[in-house]
Amino acid sequence: MSLLVVGLSHRSAPVSVLERASLSADAKIKLLHDTLAAEPAAEAAVLATCNRIELYADVDKFHAGVAELSTLLAQHSGVALEELTPYLYVHYEDRAVHHLFSVACGLDSMVVGEGQILGQIKDALALGQELHTAGRLINDLFQQALRVGKRAHSETGIDRAGQSLVTFGLEQLAVRVPVAEWAAGKRALVIGAGSMSSLAAATLARVGVAEIVVANRTAERAERLAEILVASGTGVRASAVPMAEVADELTRVDVVVSCTGATGLVLSADDVLDAVSWGSAPDPAPQTPAGLKERGSAPDPAPQTPPATAGRGPQAGLELAGLDVSAGLETADAAVIARLVAAAQDGGRLADAGAARTISAPVEGDGCPVGPDGRAALTGVDASSLELHGTWADQGEAAAQRQPRKGARSQVDVAPVRLALLDLAMPRDIDAAVHRIPGVRLVDIESLAEASADAPMAADVDAVRGIVAEEVAAFGAAQRAAHITPTVVALRAMAAEVVAMEVARLDGRVPDLDERQRAEVTQTVRRVVDKLLHAPTVRVKQLASEPGGAGYAEALRELFDLDPQTVASVSRADAADPMNDDDPGRAS
Repeated sequence: MSLLVVGLSHRSAPVSVLERASLSADAKIKLLHDTLAAEPAAEAAVLATCNRIELYADVDKFHAGVAELSTLLAQHSGVALEELTPYLYVHYEDRAVHHLFSVACGLDSMVVGEGQILGQIKDALALGQELHTAGRLINDLFQQALRVGKRAHSETGIDRAGQSLVTFGLEQLAVRVPVAEWAAGKRALVIGAGSMSSLAAATLARVGVAEIVVANRTAERAERLAEILVASGTGVRASAVPMAEVADELTRVDVVVSCTGATGLVLSADDVLDAVSWGSAPDPAPQTPAGLKERGSAPDPAPQTPPATAGRGPQAGLELAGLDVSAGLETADAAVIARLVAAAQDGGRLADAGAARTISAPVEGDGCPVGPDGRAALTGVDASSLELHGTWADQGEAAAQRQPRKGARSQVDVAPVRLALLDLAMPRDIDAAVHRIPGVRLVDIESLAEASADAPMAADVDAVRGIVAEEVAAFGAAQRAAHITPTVVALRAMAAEVVAMEVARLDGRVPDLDERQRAEVTQTVRRVVDKLLHAPTVRVKQLASEPGGAGYAEALRELFDLDPQTVASVSRADAADPMNDDDPGRAS
Protein backbone atom coordinates (compact mmCIF):
# COMPACT_ATOMS: atom_id res chain seq x y z
CA MET A 1 0.00 0.00 0.00
CA SER A 2 1.31 3.41 -1.01
CA LEU A 3 -1.60 5.66 -0.16
CA LEU A 4 -1.00 9.39 -0.55
CA VAL A 5 -3.31 12.30 0.22
CA VAL A 6 -2.61 15.91 -0.73
CA GLY A 7 -5.12 18.58 0.23
CA LEU A 8 -6.10 21.72 2.06
CA SER A 9 -8.85 22.41 4.58
CA HIS A 10 -10.23 25.04 6.92
CA ARG A 11 -7.44 24.08 9.32
CA SER A 12 -4.62 24.78 6.86
CA ALA A 13 -5.98 27.55 4.64
CA PRO A 14 -8.03 30.73 5.09
CA VAL A 15 -11.61 30.67 3.85
CA SER A 16 -10.72 33.03 1.01
CA VAL A 17 -8.26 30.47 -0.42
CA LEU A 18 -10.67 27.56 0.05
CA GLU A 19 -13.33 29.59 -1.68
CA ARG A 20 -11.16 30.21 -4.72
CA ALA A 21 -9.91 26.63 -4.83
CA SER A 22 -13.36 25.01 -4.71
CA LEU A 23 -14.01 22.38 -7.40
CA SER A 24 -17.09 22.19 -9.58
CA ALA A 25 -18.58 18.81 -10.48
CA ASP A 26 -16.90 18.88 -13.89
CA ALA A 27 -13.57 19.90 -12.35
CA LYS A 28 -13.69 16.89 -9.98
CA ILE A 29 -14.25 14.52 -12.89
CA LYS A 30 -11.40 16.01 -14.90
CA LEU A 31 -9.13 15.96 -11.86
CA LEU A 32 -9.73 12.24 -11.33
CA HIS A 33 -9.13 11.41 -14.99
CA ASP A 34 -5.93 13.46 -15.08
CA THR A 35 -4.72 11.88 -11.84
CA LEU A 36 -5.02 8.39 -13.30
CA ALA A 37 -3.32 9.56 -16.46
CA ALA A 38 -0.38 10.77 -14.36
CA GLU A 39 2.47 8.28 -14.11
CA PRO A 40 2.73 7.85 -10.31
CA ALA A 41 -0.99 7.14 -9.64
CA ALA A 42 -2.80 3.81 -10.10
CA GLU A 43 -6.17 4.80 -8.58
CA ALA A 44 -7.66 7.94 -7.06
CA ALA A 45 -10.59 9.65 -5.31
CA VAL A 46 -11.33 13.29 -4.54
CA LEU A 47 -13.09 14.51 -1.39
CA ALA A 48 -14.29 18.08 -1.97
CA THR A 49 -16.58 19.78 0.57
CA CYS A 50 -17.15 23.28 1.88
CA ASN A 51 -14.25 22.84 4.27
CA ARG A 52 -11.72 20.69 2.41
CA ILE A 53 -10.35 19.65 -0.96
CA GLU A 54 -8.37 16.40 -0.79
CA LEU A 55 -6.97 14.15 -3.49
CA TYR A 56 -6.31 10.50 -2.52
CA ALA A 57 -4.21 8.25 -4.73
CA ASP A 58 -2.33 4.95 -4.74
CA VAL A 59 1.13 5.94 -5.94
CA ASP A 60 4.34 4.03 -6.60
CA LYS A 61 6.67 6.94 -5.85
CA PHE A 62 6.23 9.32 -2.92
CA HIS A 63 8.07 12.46 -4.09
CA ALA A 64 6.84 12.19 -7.67
CA GLY A 65 3.32 11.58 -6.35
CA VAL A 66 3.37 14.66 -4.12
CA ALA A 67 4.61 16.85 -6.96
CA GLU A 68 2.07 15.50 -9.45
CA LEU A 69 -0.94 15.64 -7.12
CA SER A 70 -0.09 19.17 -5.97
CA THR A 71 0.25 20.34 -9.56
CA LEU A 72 -3.07 18.76 -10.52
CA LEU A 73 -4.87 20.35 -7.56
CA ALA A 74 -3.54 23.76 -8.54
CA GLN A 75 -4.38 23.23 -12.20
CA HIS A 76 -8.00 22.22 -11.62
CA SER A 77 -8.72 24.58 -8.73
CA GLY A 78 -7.52 27.62 -10.65
CA VAL A 79 -5.17 28.75 -7.87
CA ALA A 80 -1.52 29.11 -8.85
CA LEU A 81 0.72 26.37 -7.45
CA GLU A 82 3.07 28.80 -5.71
CA GLU A 83 0.08 30.38 -3.97
CA LEU A 84 -1.55 27.07 -3.08
CA THR A 85 1.55 25.23 -1.82
CA PRO A 86 1.85 26.97 1.60
CA TYR A 87 -1.63 25.72 2.52
CA LEU A 88 -1.27 22.11 1.34
CA TYR A 89 -0.76 19.17 3.69
CA VAL A 90 0.54 15.71 2.78
CA HIS A 91 -0.16 12.37 4.49
CA TYR A 92 1.32 9.03 3.43
CA GLU A 93 0.40 5.39 4.08
CA ASP A 94 -0.79 4.88 7.71
CA ARG A 95 -0.93 8.63 8.34
CA ALA A 96 -3.16 9.04 5.30
CA VAL A 97 -5.47 6.33 6.64
CA HIS A 98 -5.51 7.99 10.06
CA HIS A 99 -6.41 11.31 8.44
CA LEU A 100 -9.39 9.95 6.50
CA PHE A 101 -10.71 7.98 9.48
CA SER A 102 -10.47 11.14 11.63
CA VAL A 103 -12.32 13.07 8.95
CA ALA A 104 -15.02 10.39 8.80
CA CYS A 105 -15.55 10.61 12.57
CA GLY A 106 -15.92 14.39 12.43
CA LEU A 107 -12.71 15.05 14.36
CA ASP A 108 -11.37 17.25 11.56
CA SER A 109 -14.65 19.03 10.84
CA MET A 110 -15.28 22.70 11.48
CA VAL A 111 -17.98 21.58 13.90
CA VAL A 112 -16.44 18.62 15.74
CA GLY A 113 -18.57 15.50 15.55
CA GLU A 114 -20.85 16.58 12.71
CA GLY A 115 -22.16 13.66 10.68
CA GLN A 116 -22.62 15.19 7.23
CA ILE A 117 -19.09 14.26 6.28
CA LEU A 118 -20.11 10.59 6.07
CA GLY A 119 -22.45 11.37 3.20
CA GLN A 120 -19.74 13.37 1.48
CA ILE A 121 -17.25 10.49 1.80
CA LYS A 122 -19.87 8.15 0.36
CA ASP A 123 -20.37 10.53 -2.58
CA ALA A 124 -16.60 10.70 -3.19
CA LEU A 125 -16.41 6.88 -3.27
CA ALA A 126 -19.45 6.64 -5.56
CA LEU A 127 -17.87 9.08 -8.02
CA GLY A 128 -14.61 7.11 -8.03
CA GLN A 129 -16.53 3.88 -8.66
CA GLU A 130 -18.61 5.45 -11.41
CA LEU A 131 -15.51 6.76 -13.19
CA HIS A 132 -13.55 3.54 -12.46
CA THR A 133 -10.80 5.50 -10.74
CA ALA A 134 -11.32 3.72 -7.41
CA GLY A 135 -9.48 0.39 -7.28
CA ARG A 136 -9.07 -2.11 -4.49
CA LEU A 137 -7.18 0.22 -2.12
CA ILE A 138 -9.49 3.23 -2.49
CA ASN A 139 -12.60 1.04 -2.21
CA ASP A 140 -11.32 -0.67 0.94
CA LEU A 141 -10.17 2.62 2.45
CA PHE A 142 -13.34 4.63 1.90
CA GLN A 143 -15.70 1.80 2.81
CA GLN A 144 -13.79 1.22 6.03
CA ALA A 145 -13.80 4.98 6.73
CA LEU A 146 -17.60 4.92 6.51
CA ARG A 147 -17.73 2.03 8.98
CA VAL A 148 -15.34 3.75 11.37
CA GLY A 149 -17.38 6.95 11.26
CA LYS A 150 -20.60 5.08 12.00
CA ARG A 151 -18.90 3.17 14.80
CA ALA A 152 -17.69 6.41 16.37
CA HIS A 153 -21.20 7.86 16.36
CA SER A 154 -22.81 4.69 17.70
CA GLU A 155 -20.28 3.81 20.42
CA THR A 156 -19.46 7.27 21.77
CA GLY A 157 -21.19 10.54 22.49
CA ILE A 158 -19.31 12.40 19.75
CA ASP A 159 -22.67 13.79 18.61
CA ARG A 160 -22.70 15.80 21.83
CA ALA A 161 -19.42 17.45 20.85
CA GLY A 162 -20.93 19.02 17.77
CA GLN A 163 -23.69 18.92 15.25
CA SER A 164 -24.28 19.48 11.59
CA LEU A 165 -23.22 22.77 10.05
CA VAL A 166 -26.88 23.56 9.45
CA THR A 167 -27.83 23.16 13.11
CA PHE A 168 -24.73 25.00 14.27
CA GLY A 169 -25.41 27.79 11.78
CA LEU A 170 -28.99 28.16 12.99
CA GLU A 171 -27.74 28.35 16.57
CA GLN A 172 -25.46 31.22 15.53
CA LEU A 173 -28.39 33.01 13.89
CA ALA A 174 -30.53 32.52 16.99
CA VAL A 175 -27.69 33.91 19.16
CA ARG A 176 -28.70 33.25 22.78
CA VAL A 177 -32.23 32.01 22.08
CA PRO A 178 -33.07 28.29 21.71
CA VAL A 179 -33.32 27.46 18.02
CA ALA A 180 -36.84 26.02 18.31
CA GLU A 181 -38.07 29.18 20.05
CA TRP A 182 -36.30 31.41 17.53
CA ALA A 183 -37.60 29.49 14.50
CA ALA A 184 -41.20 29.10 15.61
CA GLY A 185 -43.60 30.63 13.09
CA LYS A 186 -40.90 31.96 10.78
CA ARG A 187 -40.99 31.82 6.98
CA ALA A 188 -37.79 30.48 5.40
CA LEU A 189 -36.29 30.52 1.93
CA VAL A 190 -33.92 27.68 0.96
CA ILE A 191 -31.82 28.38 -2.13
CA GLY A 192 -30.60 25.17 -3.75
CA ALA A 193 -31.95 21.62 -3.72
CA GLY A 194 -28.78 19.56 -3.33
CA SER A 195 -27.83 17.39 -0.36
CA MET A 196 -26.82 20.27 1.94
CA SER A 197 -29.84 22.40 1.00
CA SER A 198 -32.14 19.41 1.52
CA LEU A 199 -30.61 18.86 4.95
CA ALA A 200 -31.11 22.54 5.73
CA ALA A 201 -34.76 22.37 4.69
CA ALA A 202 -35.34 19.25 6.77
CA THR A 203 -33.65 20.87 9.78
CA LEU A 204 -35.74 24.02 9.43
CA ALA A 205 -38.90 21.91 9.31
CA ARG A 206 -37.80 19.95 12.36
CA VAL A 207 -37.08 23.04 14.48
CA GLY A 208 -40.51 24.49 13.77
CA VAL A 209 -40.55 27.08 10.99
CA ALA A 210 -44.04 27.62 9.66
CA GLU A 211 -43.28 27.73 5.93
CA ILE A 212 -40.38 26.88 3.61
CA VAL A 213 -39.96 28.16 0.07
CA VAL A 214 -37.43 26.29 -2.10
CA ALA A 215 -35.70 27.97 -5.05
CA ASN A 216 -33.49 26.05 -7.44
CA ARG A 217 -32.30 26.40 -11.02
CA THR A 218 -33.84 23.02 -11.80
CA ALA A 219 -37.52 23.47 -11.01
CA GLU A 220 -38.23 19.74 -10.77
CA ARG A 221 -35.72 19.27 -7.93
CA ALA A 222 -37.16 22.21 -6.01
CA GLU A 223 -40.69 20.87 -6.41
CA ARG A 224 -39.58 17.39 -5.33
CA LEU A 225 -37.93 18.75 -2.19
CA ALA A 226 -41.06 20.77 -1.37
CA GLU A 227 -43.20 17.61 -1.75
CA ILE A 228 -40.90 15.69 0.59
CA LEU A 229 -41.11 18.45 3.20
CA VAL A 230 -44.91 18.49 3.06
CA ALA A 231 -44.97 14.70 3.45
CA SER A 232 -42.46 14.74 6.32
CA GLY A 233 -45.12 14.98 9.00
CA THR A 234 -43.68 18.11 10.59
CA GLY A 235 -46.67 20.22 9.58
CA VAL A 236 -44.53 22.70 7.65
CA ARG A 237 -45.98 24.35 4.53
CA ALA A 238 -43.64 24.09 1.56
CA SER A 239 -43.61 25.32 -2.01
CA ALA A 240 -41.17 25.82 -4.88
CA VAL A 241 -40.39 28.99 -6.82
CA PRO A 242 -38.12 29.75 -9.80
CA MET A 243 -34.74 31.34 -9.11
CA ALA A 244 -36.00 34.46 -10.87
CA GLU A 245 -38.42 35.05 -7.97
CA VAL A 246 -35.80 34.93 -5.20
CA ALA A 247 -35.62 38.74 -4.97
CA ASP A 248 -39.39 38.93 -4.40
CA GLU A 249 -39.29 36.15 -1.81
CA LEU A 250 -36.60 38.00 0.14
CA THR A 251 -39.15 40.68 1.00
CA ARG A 252 -41.48 38.08 2.53
CA VAL A 253 -39.22 35.71 4.47
CA ASP A 254 -37.46 35.87 7.83
CA VAL A 255 -34.68 33.33 7.22
CA VAL A 256 -32.61 32.43 4.14
CA VAL A 257 -30.36 29.38 3.86
CA SER A 258 -28.30 29.18 0.68
CA CYS A 259 -26.06 26.38 -0.53
CA THR A 260 -25.69 26.13 -4.29
CA GLY A 261 -22.91 25.12 -6.62
CA ALA A 262 -22.81 28.55 -8.26
CA THR A 263 -19.40 30.03 -8.94
CA GLY A 264 -20.62 33.60 -8.41
CA LEU A 265 -22.80 35.39 -5.87
CA VAL A 266 -26.44 34.33 -5.69
CA LEU A 267 -27.44 37.25 -3.42
CA SER A 268 -25.66 40.60 -3.69
CA ALA A 269 -25.64 43.31 -1.06
CA ASP A 270 -27.99 45.32 -3.30
CA ASP A 271 -30.48 42.43 -3.42
CA VAL A 272 -30.60 42.17 0.36
CA LEU A 273 -30.66 45.94 0.88
CA ASP A 274 -33.58 46.32 -1.52
CA ALA A 275 -35.45 43.51 0.23
CA VAL A 276 -35.11 44.87 3.77
CA SER A 277 -35.81 48.43 2.56
CA TRP A 278 -38.94 47.43 0.65
CA GLY A 279 -42.02 49.07 2.13
CA SER A 280 -40.03 50.87 4.82
CA ALA A 281 -40.82 54.40 5.93
CA PRO A 282 -38.36 57.18 5.07
CA ASP A 283 -35.47 57.68 7.43
CA PRO A 284 -36.48 59.74 10.46
CA ALA A 285 -34.50 62.81 11.41
CA PRO A 286 -31.37 62.02 13.41
CA GLN A 287 -32.22 61.49 17.07
CA THR A 288 -28.64 61.78 18.26
CA PRO A 289 -25.64 63.77 17.08
CA ALA A 290 -23.96 60.47 16.30
CA GLY A 291 -26.61 59.33 13.82
CA LEU A 292 -24.87 59.20 10.45
CA LYS A 293 -27.50 58.43 7.77
CA GLU A 294 -26.80 57.02 4.37
CA ARG A 295 -28.86 57.00 1.20
CA GLY A 296 -30.55 53.62 0.58
CA SER A 297 -30.18 52.36 4.17
CA ALA A 298 -33.07 50.81 6.02
CA PRO A 299 -34.82 52.84 8.77
CA ASP A 300 -33.48 52.51 12.28
CA PRO A 301 -35.19 49.68 14.15
CA ALA A 302 -35.22 51.85 17.29
CA PRO A 303 -34.69 55.65 17.06
CA GLN A 304 -33.26 55.74 20.57
CA THR A 305 -30.12 53.91 19.49
CA PRO A 306 -27.49 55.17 17.06
CA PRO A 307 -28.12 53.50 13.70
CA ALA A 308 -25.50 51.39 11.97
CA THR A 309 -24.79 52.56 8.46
CA ALA A 310 -25.01 50.42 5.39
CA GLY A 311 -23.74 50.91 1.88
CA ARG A 312 -24.14 49.25 -1.46
CA GLY A 313 -20.97 47.24 -1.95
CA PRO A 314 -18.18 45.71 0.11
CA GLN A 315 -16.30 48.98 0.64
CA ALA A 316 -19.31 51.14 1.51
CA GLY A 317 -20.99 51.72 4.86
CA LEU A 318 -18.38 52.66 7.44
CA GLU A 319 -19.75 51.67 10.81
CA LEU A 320 -19.11 54.91 12.69
CA ALA A 321 -21.23 56.00 15.61
CA GLY A 322 -20.50 59.02 17.82
CA LEU A 323 -17.17 59.09 19.56
CA ASP A 324 -16.59 55.42 18.63
CA VAL A 325 -14.87 56.83 15.57
CA SER A 326 -11.91 57.70 17.77
CA ALA A 327 -11.17 53.97 18.04
CA GLY A 328 -9.85 54.14 14.52
CA LEU A 329 -8.00 57.46 14.88
CA GLU A 330 -5.37 56.68 17.45
CA THR A 331 -2.67 57.76 15.04
CA ALA A 332 -4.34 61.04 14.02
CA ASP A 333 -3.44 64.49 15.33
CA ALA A 334 -5.49 65.62 18.37
CA ALA A 335 -6.63 68.78 16.58
CA VAL A 336 -7.82 66.73 13.62
CA ILE A 337 -9.78 64.45 15.96
CA ALA A 338 -11.46 67.46 17.55
CA ARG A 339 -12.50 68.78 14.14
CA LEU A 340 -13.82 65.37 13.10
CA VAL A 341 -15.89 65.10 16.28
CA ALA A 342 -17.31 68.56 15.63
CA ALA A 343 -18.28 67.51 12.13
CA ALA A 344 -19.97 64.36 13.44
CA GLN A 345 -21.92 66.38 15.99
CA ASP A 346 -23.33 68.48 13.13
CA GLY A 347 -24.82 65.31 11.62
CA GLY A 348 -22.73 65.45 8.45
CA ARG A 349 -21.87 62.46 6.25
CA LEU A 350 -18.51 62.28 4.58
CA ALA A 351 -17.28 60.36 1.55
CA ASP A 352 -14.87 57.46 1.72
CA ALA A 353 -12.61 56.85 -1.29
CA GLY A 354 -14.62 59.31 -3.37
CA ALA A 355 -17.93 57.42 -3.14
CA ALA A 356 -20.96 59.72 -3.35
CA ARG A 357 -22.90 60.01 -0.05
CA THR A 358 -25.65 62.30 1.19
CA ILE A 359 -25.09 64.93 3.84
CA SER A 360 -28.10 65.25 6.09
CA ALA A 361 -27.05 68.59 7.60
CA PRO A 362 -24.72 71.36 6.41
CA VAL A 363 -21.25 71.28 7.86
CA GLU A 364 -20.08 74.52 9.28
CA GLY A 365 -16.87 75.80 10.75
CA ASP A 366 -14.02 73.38 10.40
CA GLY A 367 -15.99 70.26 9.36
CA CYS A 368 -15.29 68.32 6.19
CA PRO A 369 -15.87 70.56 3.15
CA VAL A 370 -17.31 67.84 0.88
CA GLY A 371 -20.86 68.74 0.00
CA PRO A 372 -23.80 66.70 -1.17
CA ASP A 373 -22.48 66.45 -4.73
CA GLY A 374 -19.79 63.91 -3.79
CA ARG A 375 -16.81 64.05 -6.12
CA ALA A 376 -17.99 67.23 -7.80
CA ALA A 377 -17.88 69.02 -4.46
CA LEU A 378 -14.10 68.58 -4.33
CA THR A 379 -13.63 71.13 -7.11
CA GLY A 380 -12.12 74.32 -5.80
CA VAL A 381 -11.56 73.04 -2.28
CA ASP A 382 -8.30 74.30 -0.79
CA ALA A 383 -5.45 71.91 -0.02
CA SER A 384 -5.83 72.01 3.78
CA SER A 385 -9.53 71.15 3.55
CA LEU A 386 -8.74 68.31 1.18
CA GLU A 387 -6.15 67.03 3.65
CA LEU A 388 -8.73 67.10 6.43
CA HIS A 389 -11.23 65.25 4.26
CA GLY A 390 -8.60 62.69 3.30
CA THR A 391 -7.72 62.12 6.96
CA TRP A 392 -11.37 61.51 7.79
CA ALA A 393 -11.84 59.08 4.90
CA ASP A 394 -8.55 57.23 5.37
CA GLN A 395 -8.81 56.89 9.13
CA GLY A 396 -12.46 55.95 9.00
CA GLU A 397 -11.83 53.26 6.41
CA ALA A 398 -8.84 51.99 8.39
CA ALA A 399 -11.00 51.78 11.49
CA ALA A 400 -13.57 49.73 9.63
CA GLN A 401 -10.92 47.40 8.24
CA ARG A 402 -9.27 46.94 11.65
CA GLN A 403 -12.51 45.83 13.23
CA PRO A 404 -12.62 42.03 13.46
CA ARG A 405 -15.60 40.43 11.82
CA LYS A 406 -16.95 39.29 15.17
CA GLY A 407 -16.87 42.80 16.48
CA ALA A 408 -18.58 44.22 13.43
CA ARG A 409 -21.36 41.69 13.63
CA SER A 410 -21.79 41.90 17.36
CA GLN A 411 -23.64 45.17 16.83
CA VAL A 412 -26.32 43.20 15.03
CA ASP A 413 -26.72 40.83 17.97
CA VAL A 414 -28.40 43.47 20.09
CA ALA A 415 -30.55 44.99 17.31
CA PRO A 416 -33.79 43.56 15.90
CA VAL A 417 -33.07 41.23 12.97
CA ARG A 418 -35.29 41.72 9.95
CA LEU A 419 -33.58 39.07 7.80
CA ALA A 420 -31.33 36.19 8.97
CA LEU A 421 -29.00 34.71 6.34
CA LEU A 422 -27.11 31.40 6.53
CA ASP A 423 -24.59 30.86 3.73
CA LEU A 424 -23.23 27.31 3.63
CA ALA A 425 -21.81 27.46 0.11
CA MET A 426 -18.19 27.39 -0.95
CA PRO A 427 -17.55 29.61 -2.81
CA ARG A 428 -19.98 31.82 -0.96
CA ASP A 429 -23.48 32.49 -2.30
CA ILE A 430 -24.15 35.69 -0.33
CA ASP A 431 -22.10 38.89 -0.48
CA ALA A 432 -20.23 39.24 2.82
CA ALA A 433 -20.99 42.98 2.76
CA VAL A 434 -24.61 42.35 3.77
CA HIS A 435 -23.57 42.10 7.43
CA ARG A 436 -23.26 45.90 7.38
CA ILE A 437 -26.95 46.36 6.53
CA PRO A 438 -29.07 47.25 9.57
CA GLY A 439 -31.56 44.54 10.43
CA VAL A 440 -29.57 41.82 8.63
CA ARG A 441 -27.60 39.05 10.30
CA LEU A 442 -25.28 36.89 8.19
CA VAL A 443 -23.65 33.65 9.26
CA ASP A 444 -21.31 32.09 6.70
CA ILE A 445 -18.52 29.53 6.59
CA GLU A 446 -15.99 32.04 7.89
CA SER A 447 -18.05 33.12 10.89
CA LEU A 448 -18.88 29.49 11.65
CA ALA A 449 -15.16 28.78 11.77
CA GLU A 450 -14.68 31.64 14.22
CA ALA A 451 -17.53 30.45 16.43
CA SER A 452 -16.55 26.78 16.41
CA ALA A 453 -12.96 27.56 17.34
CA ASP A 454 -14.16 28.45 20.84
CA ALA A 455 -16.60 25.53 21.18
CA PRO A 456 -15.83 23.19 24.10
CA MET A 457 -14.56 19.73 23.20
CA ALA A 458 -16.56 16.83 24.58
CA ALA A 459 -14.84 14.14 26.62
CA ASP A 460 -16.01 11.62 24.03
CA VAL A 461 -13.52 13.03 21.54
CA ASP A 462 -10.77 11.09 23.28
CA ALA A 463 -12.77 7.89 22.93
CA VAL A 464 -13.19 8.53 19.21
CA ARG A 465 -9.47 9.13 18.84
CA GLY A 466 -8.90 5.74 20.46
CA ILE A 467 -11.28 4.12 17.98
CA VAL A 468 -9.47 5.78 15.08
CA ALA A 469 -6.07 4.56 16.29
CA GLU A 470 -7.39 1.03 16.73
CA GLU A 471 -9.03 1.00 13.29
CA VAL A 472 -5.94 2.41 11.56
CA ALA A 473 -3.81 -0.40 13.01
CA ALA A 474 -6.37 -3.01 11.96
CA PHE A 475 -6.69 -1.59 8.46
CA GLY A 476 -2.93 -1.48 7.97
CA ALA A 477 -2.56 -5.05 9.15
CA ALA A 478 -5.36 -6.23 6.85
CA GLN A 479 -3.85 -4.45 3.87
CA ARG A 480 -0.39 -5.85 4.52
CA ALA A 481 -1.83 -9.34 5.01
CA ALA A 482 -3.84 -8.97 1.80
CA HIS A 483 -0.65 -8.03 0.02
CA ILE A 484 0.86 -11.46 0.72
CA THR A 485 -2.33 -13.43 0.04
CA PRO A 486 -1.72 -13.81 -3.73
CA THR A 487 1.72 -15.26 -2.99
CA VAL A 488 0.28 -17.76 -0.50
CA VAL A 489 -2.47 -18.71 -2.97
CA ALA A 490 0.14 -19.23 -5.69
CA LEU A 491 2.21 -21.40 -3.31
CA ARG A 492 -0.77 -23.63 -2.49
CA ALA A 493 -1.67 -23.87 -6.18
CA MET A 494 1.86 -25.03 -6.95
CA ALA A 495 1.63 -27.61 -4.13
CA ALA A 496 -1.70 -28.90 -5.46
CA GLU A 497 -0.15 -29.25 -8.90
CA VAL A 498 2.76 -31.26 -7.44
CA VAL A 499 0.29 -33.59 -5.64
CA ALA A 500 -1.67 -34.14 -8.85
CA MET A 501 1.52 -34.98 -10.80
CA GLU A 502 2.71 -37.49 -8.18
CA VAL A 503 -0.68 -39.22 -7.99
CA ALA A 504 -0.69 -39.53 -11.77
CA ARG A 505 2.80 -41.05 -11.64
CA LEU A 506 1.63 -43.49 -8.95
CA ASP A 507 -1.22 -44.61 -11.24
CA GLY A 508 1.32 -45.49 -13.87
CA ARG A 509 3.45 -47.49 -11.48
CA VAL A 510 0.63 -49.21 -9.58
CA PRO A 511 -2.22 -49.57 -12.09
CA ASP A 512 -4.03 -52.21 -10.01
CA LEU A 513 -5.21 -49.76 -7.32
CA ASP A 514 -9.00 -49.52 -7.16
CA GLU A 515 -10.83 -46.21 -6.84
CA ARG A 516 -11.09 -46.40 -3.05
CA GLN A 517 -7.38 -47.06 -2.63
CA ARG A 518 -6.42 -44.37 -5.14
CA ALA A 519 -8.62 -41.82 -3.33
CA GLU A 520 -7.10 -42.74 0.02
CA VAL A 521 -3.56 -42.34 -1.28
CA THR A 522 -4.42 -39.01 -2.91
CA GLN A 523 -6.01 -37.71 0.29
CA THR A 524 -3.02 -38.81 2.36
CA VAL A 525 -0.53 -36.98 0.14
CA ARG A 526 -2.67 -33.82 0.22
CA ARG A 527 -2.87 -33.91 4.02
CA VAL A 528 0.92 -34.23 4.26
CA VAL A 529 1.44 -31.21 1.96
CA ASP A 530 -1.20 -29.15 3.77
CA LYS A 531 0.37 -29.85 7.17
CA LEU A 532 3.79 -28.94 5.90
CA LEU A 533 2.52 -25.63 4.44
CA HIS A 534 0.08 -24.67 7.20
CA ALA A 535 2.48 -23.34 9.84
CA PRO A 536 4.70 -21.39 7.40
CA THR A 537 1.78 -19.74 5.58
CA VAL A 538 -0.03 -18.78 8.80
CA ARG A 539 3.17 -17.39 10.25
CA VAL A 540 4.10 -15.49 7.10
CA LYS A 541 0.66 -13.82 7.09
CA GLN A 542 1.17 -12.76 10.69
CA LEU A 543 4.62 -11.38 9.95
CA ALA A 544 3.45 -9.64 6.81
CA SER A 545 0.65 -7.85 8.73
CA GLU A 546 3.18 -6.16 10.98
CA PRO A 547 4.86 -2.89 10.02
CA GLY A 548 7.76 -3.57 7.68
CA GLY A 549 6.39 -6.99 6.74
CA ALA A 550 6.09 -6.30 3.01
CA GLY A 551 9.33 -8.17 2.28
CA TYR A 552 7.95 -11.56 3.36
CA ALA A 553 5.97 -12.00 0.16
CA GLU A 554 9.11 -11.57 -1.91
CA ALA A 555 11.01 -13.96 0.35
CA LEU A 556 8.30 -16.58 -0.09
CA ARG A 557 8.43 -16.23 -3.86
CA GLU A 558 12.21 -16.65 -3.82
CA LEU A 559 12.22 -19.66 -1.47
CA PHE A 560 9.66 -21.64 -3.48
CA ASP A 561 10.65 -20.33 -6.90
CA LEU A 562 7.13 -19.06 -7.61
CA ASP A 563 6.39 -17.61 -11.02
CA PRO A 564 5.75 -13.83 -10.65
CA GLN A 565 3.21 -14.01 -13.49
CA THR A 566 1.22 -16.61 -11.55
CA VAL A 567 1.16 -14.39 -8.48
CA ALA A 568 0.11 -11.40 -10.60
CA SER A 569 -2.71 -13.39 -12.21
CA VAL A 570 -4.02 -14.36 -8.77
CA SER A 571 -3.97 -10.68 -7.74
CA ARG A 572 -5.90 -9.62 -10.85
CA ALA A 573 -8.49 -12.36 -10.40
CA ASP A 574 -8.92 -11.45 -6.74
CA ALA A 575 -9.39 -7.77 -7.57
CA ALA A 576 -11.89 -8.52 -10.34
CA ASP A 577 -14.04 -10.82 -8.20
CA PRO A 578 -17.14 -8.80 -7.19
CA MET A 579 -17.63 -11.10 -4.18
CA ASN A 580 -14.47 -9.63 -2.70
CA ASP A 581 -15.89 -6.08 -2.71
CA ASP A 582 -18.14 -4.85 0.04
CA ASP A 583 -21.42 -3.31 -0.94
CA PRO A 584 -20.92 0.45 -0.60
CA GLY A 585 -24.57 0.84 0.22
CA ARG A 586 -24.10 -1.25 3.38
CA ALA A 587 -21.09 0.80 4.42
CA SER A 588 -22.97 4.04 4.40
